[in-house]
Amino acid sequence: MKKIISSIKSAIFGEGDASYKEIPEEEYVELDTTSEDAKSKIIIRPFTLEEFSGIKPILESIRTGNTVALVNIKPLKDKDIIELKRAINKLKKTCEAINGDIAGFGDDWIVAAPSFAQIHRSKAHKEEAEEDKESAEE
Repeated sequence: MKKIISSIKSAIFGEGDASYKEIPEEEYVELDTTSEDAKSKIIIRPFTLEEFSGIKPILESIRTGNTVALVNIKPLKDKDIIELKRAINKLKKTCEAINGDIAGFGDDWIVAAPSFAQIHRSKAHKEEAEEDKESAEE
């Protein structure tokens, strides 16, 4: 048994007296983790959409890739329904471009999320969305 261990040592550490040779210490690279923490945090940010021009900060925050936008659309809905439709279409196109997700909840709120998040939809909502999609294709 001693000969086997000796031959393994000599094969690993080279020929000679088969004693352990000093293995050089591994070099370590120190990583700065503080900057990563700030980037990896998810921000859930509320917005109130009072006019169409208010869509710009919402779109910018979604494009950053770490913000989930909760948008109160009631003020614009009460004011101008056509402008609201334009704003929602703009949000939809931006979410599609970044592979994000968008959904309404309640009558007065929309949630828009970037690609890392998926919005849960109940079975009833999925069926309604499929029906809407089919009727739009016709």
